Amino acid sequence: MDWIKTYKERLTTADEAVKHIKSGSRVLLHDTIAGPKLLVDAMVKNREQYRDIEFTHMFGLEPYEEYLDPGMEPYFRLNSFMLGKASRQAFYEGRADFSVSHYGQLPNVYRKYKPLDAALVQVSPPDENGYVSFGACVTYVKPGAEAAKMVIAQVNNNVPYTYGDSLMHVSQIDWFVEHDSLLYEFPQGVINDVSLKIGQNCADLIEDRSCLQLGMGSIPDAVLACLGDKKDLGIFSELFSDGVLDLFRKGIITNKYTGVHPGKMAAGLLNGSRELYAWSHRNPDVEMYPIDYTNNPVRIAKNDRMVSINGCAAVDLYGQVAAEFFNGRQYTGIGGQLDFIRGAAMSKGGKSILAMPSTTKNDTISKIVTVHPEGTVITTPRSDVDYIATEYGHAHLKGKTNRERARLLINIAHPKFREQLTREYEERNHVRL
Repeated sequence: MDWIKTYKERLTTADEAVKHIKSGSRVLLHDTIAGPKLLVDAMVKNREQYRDIEFTHMFGLEPYEEYLDPGMEPYFRLNSFMLGKASRQAFYEGRADFSVSHYGQLPNVYRKYKPLDAALVQVSPPDENGYVSFGACVTYVKPGAEAAKMVIAQVNNNVPYTYGDSLMHVSQIDWFVEHDSLLYEFPQGVINDVSLKIGQNCADLIEDRSCLQLGMGSIPDAVLACLGDKKDLGIFSELFSDGVLDLFRKGIITNKYTGVHPGKMAAGLLNGSRELYAWSHRNPDVEMYPIDYTNNPVRIAKNDRMVSINGCAAVDLYGQVAAEFFNGRQYTGIGGQLDFIRGAAMSKGGKSILAMPSTTKNDTISKIVTVHPEGTVITTPRSDVDYIATEYGHAHLKGKTNRERARLLINIAHPKFREQLTREYEERNHVRL
């Protein structure tokens, strides 16, 4: 077959492959659990051949981010759409940049506004027809690779072969480097008493036959842990983790009533254990898609009873949500929160829930505030907010007046802050609650 000849002709080493990247290039990196560490290591090792390389991705993981180490500035600079531990520190120290985009719009950003000179990706071995799979992380990476001038792929037997829209033909890839390594296992959130109460308050809002989108962390995991009495749930999400696998095996997630892909769970990313990745391999129950497909609000709305569940950092008494700023600084990124909030709002019977603990710093700081500090960036406008949930209950804000919103939010604040919040709101707005 011709594709085999093409594949063999383009097979090389990591050191040789990255020599084709020129100084001044913008280079897309496959992110999260699929970071192509071998290729990045080769660029770092051969850094003297580069100047002013701009790496770009959504969310990297610390083991793959040596290019962010101090002293790498002449060679590499990151322009990220989501800050993680290493990139956050580099950003605070002026060694990295941050750009803004809704997750679902990121593929189009690379197509139209930030053209890519190269993409470094990690894929499965080719199938019998010469197609490799982007596996457990399709997101914006497959569209970005399709738009890039050059693609270098690390071929890894541990990358699952997934269905949906996760494939690229070997003829579309310029260089292949074969190297097997274990995919990164994304640690699951720690479920404590507070997150479990929040999870239950969210679960109380979820009806049988709902279709779910869940973000990352302990609260989404706690929600999943509280869904044991539900029936015929579905998944249409930007990502999912091991908690979804548990519910699928128990017969609680059946996807029977999912509107877009009945009988299938669809996502752009799997974040979890190697068991989860192995389970997705050639699994007809799982379909992986680019993020502009999964996070398209119009498509999301085609799922009846769509429920989106995401976290946030703080909410003020008007209902404005800060999800990416912390202590007056950029802490993470926009992600897909608003994509799914707007999709759920258009869904028949849909709901969106923003969940958080009522306090931080050992109950010394309320996360429900009278007004956000000056300079705080608002991620979700008050007009889009549906439900806010804490360990003290949930507040339904859609259609409510300013005073009703304030009362409802104060009722789910930590009791030690309720009197203060009431007083501050009344003084600021010259009304009585």
